[in-house]
Formats: sequence, structure tokens, C-alpha cells
Amino acid sequence: MNKLARWGLTMPATIAVVLLLVIPVVLTIATTFGEAAGPFSTYTAFFKSGFRMAVLYRTLQVALITTGIALVVGFITAYVIAQMPGRLKSIMIVAAVFPLLTGVVVRSFAWLIILGKNGIINNALMSVGLIGEPLSMLYTQGSVIVAMVYLFVPLMILTLVGVLEGIPRDLIEASASLGARPIPTFLQVILPLAAPGLIVGAVLVFTGSFTSYATPQLLGGEKQMMMGTFLYQRAMVTFDWVGASTIAAIMVVITIGVVLIMSRMARRLNPMAV
Repeated sequence: MNKLARWGLTMPATIAVVLLLVIPVVLTIATTFGEAAGPFSTYTAFFKSGFRMAVLYRTLQVALITTGIALVVGFITAYVIAQMPGRLKSIMIVAAVFPLLTGVVVRSFAWLIILGKNGIINNALMSVGLIGEPLSMLYTQGSVIVAMVYLFVPLMILTLVGVLEGIPRDLIEASASLGARPIPTFLQVILPLAAPGLIVGAVLVFTGSFTSYATPQLLGGEKQMMMGTFLYQRAMVTFDWVGASTIAAIMVVITIGVVLIMSRMARRLNPMAV
């Protein structure tokens, strides 16, 4: 009876996921194998194109750098928040995730104002005499990464705070009492226990930055085109639906591959984590 009850509770959600997510993705990928030139002709054309491979490499590079920076910044911030007393901790969590209440497009436009030639940073540097003319910071890979980190660090913090709060303080004190220095304590006690939150946060940040459209479009433009903007261009500008489906299929495969790799890393850090 308990097993039937569990199936009854999970069945609606399972059906919804299959109908709204699995089947559309499968149908999208299936369209890429129906070309007259051969089932894999669209993928061959993609990987033989220097421009398309450059877009893919750029997207992977931006996503991995964003994930790495977000892991470091998010972990440090979450660890500090986790050590705070209750009321102050609640205030800091709200402050950390407050940017999530604003839309992605609005936050990306804010960086246009900050990084523009007449923006806050250039005006500040010119006012103190550090530069003689405005710096070109927009439409670069750096501007996209900065904006991505700003967008996704709150997700990392929100994911890690709960995990770090759940680490028993007694374990850290026991490690110190046995003579372990802070760095070995971090590597052998805190990091393995925080592995589930780190992996979940890294997956959220990577998938979000790898598939992002608005931020690369606004801050990167055509010079820093990424897979999300390339997909939109193929589908909505040139109406190349098969080409767009090919890009989507490659993005799905890469995302699943990265998730599997991160899960494997989590098992090595903590066999009980995943």
C-alpha cells in the first residue's frame, strides 16, 4: 500500500516532466537526424565549421570560468554567513539573494551603465586621473563573465549556506583538538561534507551560464557570441530550425556530460555525497 501511495504521489509530476520536458527534447533532437545528406550531416557540418567551434569553445570557457569564480566567491560568502548568529544570518541571506528578485535583463542593463564608456567605472577612473580616456570594457569576454558571476553567485550562496550550516561544529573542533591546521581541516573535513552543495551549485551556475541568452547578447554582442545567442539567431533570424535543433542537441549533451563529471567528482570527495 505504501508503495502504491508513493507511486500515486509521484506519478503526476513524472507525467508532467515526460510530456513537457522529455518528449519535446527527444523530438527536437530527432529532427537533426532526418537530413537527406545523412543522419549525422548536421553535426559534421557544425564541428567542421571554424566559426561554430569558436562559439562553442567561447561558451564553454565563459561557463567554466564563471562557475569557478562563483564557487570561490559563493563558498567564502556562504561560510561567513553560516557562522553568523540567527538574526544577522537571516538578514545577510536576504541581502545575498536580493538581486534574484530583479529580472536578468534589468541586471544586465545595469552592467551596461557600470561598464560603458560614460559609465560609473570610467568616470571614477578619469576623475582621479588614472586614465586619460574611457576604457572599452563592453562587448568583451570579461564583461560577460563579470555579469554572469553577478547573476549566479546568489544561487551558489543560497545552495551552500544550508549545507555548511549542517556541518557539525564538533567535527571541526575535534579536528583542531587533534592537531590539524586550518587548511587540512578544510580539505579533509569541511570540503568533503560540503561536496553535495558545491556540486549542486556548480551545476546550477554552469547550466545557467552555458545556456544564457540575454546577458551575452547585451554585454557581448556579435563579437562575443555564445551558444544561446547563436541558437536564437539560427531559429528566429535565419529560420534554420534544423541548425537550431543541432545546436540545442549539442548543448544538451554537453550539459549532461558536465553534470556526470561533477557527480563523479563529488563521489571522490565524499562517497556518501551522491
